[in-house]
Amino acid sequence: MNENLFQFIWQHSLFQPSGLFTTAGEPVTIIHPGRRNTHSGPDFEEARIRVGDTILVGNVELHIYPSDWNKHGHTDDKAYQNIVLHVVYKNDSPVSTSACATLVLANHIPDYLIGHYSSLLQATHPIACASQLSCVKTIVKESWLNRLLAERWEEKLTDWKELLDQTSGDWRNLLYWRMAANFGFKVNATPFLMLAISLPVNILARHKENLFQIEALLFGQAGMLDKDFNEPYPAKLREEYQYLRGKYQLHPVPVHLWRYMRMRPSNFPTVRIAQFAVLVHRSLHLFARIVEKSIASEILPLLQVTASQYWNTHYRLDEPQERNYAKVLGTASVENLIINTIAPVQFLYAKYHSTGERQQQAIQLLSSLSAETNNITRLWSDAGWKPKDAAASQAQIQLFNRYCNSKRCLSCAIGLAIIKSKPVE
Repeated sequence: MNENLFQFIWQHSLFQPSGLFTTAGEPVTIIHPGRRNTHSGPDFEEARIRVGDTILVGNVELHIYPSDWNKHGHTDDKAYQNIVLHVVYKNDSPVSTSACATLVLANHIPDYLIGHYSSLLQATHPIACASQLSCVKTIVKESWLNRLLAERWEEKLTDWKELLDQTSGDWRNLLYWRMAANFGFKVNATPFLMLAISLPVNILARHKENLFQIEALLFGQAGMLDKDFNEPYPAKLREEYQYLRGKYQLHPVPVHLWRYMRMRPSNFPTVRIAQFAVLVHRSLHLFARIVEKSIASEILPLLQVTASQYWNTHYRLDEPQERNYAKVLGTASVENLIINTIAPVQFLYAKYHSTGERQQQAIQLLSSLSAETNNITRLWSDAGWKPKDAAASQAQIQLFNRYCNSKRCLSCAIGLAIIKSKPVE
């Protein structure tokens, strides 16, 4: 038994409620165990406890042993003066160490609860409950996935809030920045975001009809035009950028930030920038066009772009290749943009404006895409829980990263179901 498990048992009333008595012999009825306090101070607040004939309302403190009260320095701490009940697992002291009534719970907690929890902690599989998932009801798992997806997107809002503040609450600009970061995928997400921030969308808007000028602005701001070129096209890009840079007082990002190592040439940042340039040229004001879309097939055509003709024979500027083929942003990459940028922006925009219907629309958008295939989703599939769509795979990624990795089984709905499950007799 540890305090985390003990608090979990108290919070969910996973003990036998009848026959409870204080160490002084008074009968105890738990009307409400209280609200879990995640800050400093007593473990539970606003509890309602009947001790004898008196109903007490206040705070509850839990310890493994009564002596922990003094060990934790509660005696002289004013934060613990409104404790109505001291709940302990086992009694190691013949004399009460707290000024309030003490309740011992050891004999009222089923042994299987501790056994289930111990088995989860001791599991060596990356998913501690992998062997027990099939015993958990589908409705429990599905409901938990819905909550996890919302949690994942709410975390994104926390991460993106600073960017949103920089744009004075302009969601169109936030989408532009996050789309740029997504074009860099994991490896080049940061320099791509820096590139977008360094190049205000209103400047791009002035040149949106001219793809060449957009390429010049993007490659120039990426720091990739600061040298002499042998080929005419990049040389002209450099010349155009020098003019636009002076006109708008632009400052490029350091070119050394871009990474090419261990990357397929089609994913080189140069190719991605060329594709992003076409997206800007074709649909700079993308937000208005995608914010109400709830089916992936309606968004895919807006994002499936092909880099300009120069890139048919290039992966880098001034380095021609013999192979000639169009650099199309593939379906998998477009789906990645929808999953990691468009759907979250839709959801967070709706949440920010308290529009429940559009929050469901964002979930529906993910549900219209196939589940992702990666190391994490394969673990879930191997455990017998294959994600049915992208909404489920995103939620499973959140579950693994935020709960399974650190074995937060006590904070997980699936962990709760497993720990509470009674052995089959």
